[in-house]
Amino acid sequence: MSAVSDRLPTFPWDKLEPYKATAAAHPGGIVDLSVGTPVDPVPELVQKALVAAADSPGYPTVWGTPELRDAITGWAERRLGARGITHHHVLPIVGSKELVAWLPTQLGLGPGDRVAYPRLAYPTYEVGARLARAAYEVYDDPTRLDPEGLKLLWLNSPSNPTGKVLSQEELTRIVAWAREHGVLLFSDECYLELGWEADPVSVLHPDVNGGSYDGIVAVHSLSKRSNLAGYRAAFLLGDPAVLSPLLQIRKHGGMMTSAPTQAAVVAALGDDAHVREQRDRYAARRAALRGALERHGFRIEHSEASLYLWATRDESCWTTVAHLADLGILVAPGDFYGSAGEHHVRVAFTATDERVAAAVARLTRA
Repeated sequence: MSAVSDRLPTFPWDKLEPYKATAAAHPGGIVDLSVGTPVDPVPELVQKALVAAADSPGYPTVWGTPELRDAITGWAERRLGARGITHHHVLPIVGSKELVAWLPTQLGLGPGDRVAYPRLAYPTYEVGARLARAAYEVYDDPTRLDPEGLKLLWLNSPSNPTGKVLSQEELTRIVAWAREHGVLLFSDECYLELGWEADPVSVLHPDVNGGSYDGIVAVHSLSKRSNLAGYRAAFLLGDPAVLSPLLQIRKHGGMMTSAPTQAAVVAALGDDAHVREQRDRYAARRAALRGALERHGFRIEHSEASLYLWATRDESCWTTVAHLADLGILVAPGDFYGSAGEHHVRVAFTATDERVAAAVARLTRA
């Protein structure tokens, strides 16, 4: 029974529990800036759409309703600049994490195949490779990888944890390299609508892909841009030759988004106003935390997009975590995302205005 779980690394967040207890003991309560979970209300129009679809006694379809596919294609053209996107370029998924974790298995990868992802990265890229028993490796520049046996290349722009954004020129070069060597490219773009000091570009943009979606798929989520983490709502866009077999596999596996959630996603993708409002909230929190951290002796690196500040005091990330926990502030140690992060911490700005103000006050007084 443990054969599959034995392939997996230790769940990193368990290591943070003692520091969480320290932060929680602060007289003013914990300010949790570690996980990055949304805390603001689900937009009212999305809640109404969910409720209106609550009487859904039948099974939903894995491919989603035509209305959902229309909403996704329309959003991709409007927001990403994609052209010629049809329903066959679309696949709804049950949140992006399940896709990342199970994609290598669903692609049929296994021993002898290789999966590559950024040196500093979301841990689930590695988990997905481990579940499939494929080999995995990290990169600084993917075009320097040996393409032999490389079956899946993950991009992540904007990056979790660093907030780094790949330029249009970099994306164009990487897409061309992947196609030249027959490497399937998946681009995790879940933070694309949260650019602060850069305007992130999708691999779906024609200036990047030359007007063709061959060999490329983008991953998008509504968790952060619409506060829908609890709804598990995400989708893929890209090469139909990749998405069509994934659709069939997911039909057999019953991996379907609930009907009320599908209706909620239609409402969310059709409205840009709530995204602007949420961006304004995050921008204010980001500015307040960044200023307080810098005054406290931190250096902020990258962080031009996403929901995190990549911060360092040039010491062990665990020393930094302990220091901030003593102030009642919980952050994520950088080595959760790879050994290259051992001197950094990831600071989320997804807490409420009141909790962010508390963190700023503590950093200022200390």
